[in-house]
Amino acid sequence: MRQRFLFPVGLMVTGLTLAGCADSGKETVERAFQEVNVVDASNLNEVMLTVADPNEAVDYFVRALKQTPDRIDLQRGLAKSLIRAKRSTEGAAEWGKVVAMPGATADDKVDYADALIRVGDWARAKKTLDNVPPTHESFKRYRLEAMVADANRDWKRADSFYEIAVGMTTTPAGVMNNWGFSKLTRGDYTGAERLFADAIRQDPTLFTSKNNLVLARGAQHNYSLPVIPMDQTERAQLLYTMALSAVKQGDVTTGKTLLREAIDTHPQYFEEAVRSLRALEAA
Repeated sequence: MRQRFLFPVGLMVTGLTLAGCADSGKETVERAFQEVNVVDASNLNEVMLTVADPNEAVDYFVRALKQTPDRIDLQRGLAKSLIRAKRSTEGAAEWGKVVAMPGATADDKVDYADALIRVGDWARAKKTLDNVPPTHESFKRYRLEAMVADANRDWKRADSFYEIAVGMTTTPAGVMNNWGFSKLTRGDYTGAERLFADAIRQDPTLFTSKNNLVLARGAQHNYSLPVIPMDQTERAQLLYTMALSAVKQGDVTTGKTLLREAIDTHPQYFEEAVRSLRALEAA
């Protein structure tokens, strides 16, 4: 009799155990799919931030945020995409939302300051950088600190930050160019010339530094082209820049000579130089 009663109970217990295992297995599978979806979404976010068209990325992150508005990674992705799309005003506003969210990092504050500089809000950019912990040391942070100091004409502080930033990157040409331009605006033409030359040695393709180097030399009444890598078109353009610098310094005759040389050097019709030379001759 006992066995007759216990046997069905045993079956029932076994059945419950199997049902419990089935439920547990289903939950495990669902969790696995959720984890895969999270990984796929993270990968897609990275793709949208790198190779996708920036405006398409903006649309993607806007849609994603409508479904999960509390996710800081999506808000960060939207802010970055707007900056990539050169929609700086919108990007600055979205970065402001990022830094106000739980989980915001020091890097987020630095990116917010970068966005504020892009829209010309130097005061808020400085305030934002001042709120970044001093222990957070990054190339971008110091580069922005140098730019803000420049804007405030705090030359000593700017030089200090530029020097730190140069030492924190393997590609310092852009920072050297900015530092050189800072020296140029202060009237330190020798220092500017040195930094532009250093930038060109780091990146011989950086035409902006070549043009700035010619301006620094022209400001010192030195109208000979520097010995730097340049093709024929670049040579003509640099001669044109030097000609304008000579005219600005009052060396009009030298300016005319340089303009003629620029016109003869350019492989095509150099309209700007021709127009400038005609204006000088007419005057």
